[in-house]
Amino acid sequence: MNWPLIISNTLYTAIGFQAVGYILAAIGINMHFGFTGLLNFGQAAFAAVGAYAVAVSVRSWHFSWWGVMLVFLFVPLVLALLLGIPTLRLRADYLAIVTIAAAEILRLVLNGANPKLTRTLGGNDGLNGFTAWVGPLNPWRNTTFHIWRQPVQGNTMFVIMIGWLLVAFVSWAMYLLMRSPWGRVLKSIREDENAARSLGKNVFVYKLQSLVVGGYIGSLGGLVYAVAGQYAGPNDYSTRFTFTCWTILILGGVGKIKGPIIGGIIFWFIIGFTESFLAQATRKGQAILPTWLVNENNFGLLRFMLVGLGLALLVIFRPQGIFGDKREQSFDVR
Repeated sequence: MNWPLIISNTLYTAIGFQAVGYILAAIGINMHFGFTGLLNFGQAAFAAVGAYAVAVSVRSWHFSWWGVMLVFLFVPLVLALLLGIPTLRLRADYLAIVTIAAAEILRLVLNGANPKLTRTLGGNDGLNGFTAWVGPLNPWRNTTFHIWRQPVQGNTMFVIMIGWLLVAFVSWAMYLLMRSPWGRVLKSIREDENAARSLGKNVFVYKLQSLVVGGYIGSLGGLVYAVAGQYAGPNDYSTRFTFTCWTILILGGVGKIKGPIIGGIIFWFIIGFTESFLAQATRKGQAILPTWLVNENNFGLLRFMLVGLGLALLVIFRPQGIFGDKREQSFDVR
């Protein structure tokens, strides 16, 4: 077993661009569900429009940097309004159904459901070649970093660092928002929206504002994920993306600022460790695990089974998550 390689790969996975992208998207869900009580199962849609706003603007429309930023500011707002205005008066379970359906519709459109849009959106092949603008901004573009044994290219490391700065800034901004009168109204809506309405608060408007803010944060996650990976494809933003974000949020603690951050690091640490360990433990001629249980062809499935088992046990024995407050927010598992 090459333990230095296993540990270095695990550390990189825990802080890499995948972790950053999913953490930002999970922070957006925390705004929706953790602080407002909106059961949004369509966060993948916001991440997708964040990624494609940059990819299409650069690759297909050849916009300047400022044009790209304007598109990025406009598209998530439009999605939030289109999704929120007709649905935010629905009950939580119906809202979940509508949002997951909307995200899947968007994925099918990006996937080439409309042939006329395939040339612009890339269809099933997605889009690449839209990250050339990162190079001039990056002082380390010709440098290779190492996380112990794991080499990391300068452009990737630059985006990872910018991503973590975004995580810090967004978390700080959310901390201030939740301590403001606006944030306290959101929490009151989460606890009892009828009581908030009886005090003269426009519950629908506050819910819509929360959907917009959380959607923008999720779009930042999609942007980081696409720019670091140098690719925007529809299958990266399937329902699995949303459910992974929910897993991260539940693991860290719903309704806590640090919940998605710590939950994301722990989740991707476990994913990275199990993948690296099982890859070493099932190598042909060096296997230390019984082949009838796991082998080099199916260990990728086993790691998600282990994560799923761990999440099920967490929800049963600590439904509020690692850092959650049981008095404030938890999942009812009775």
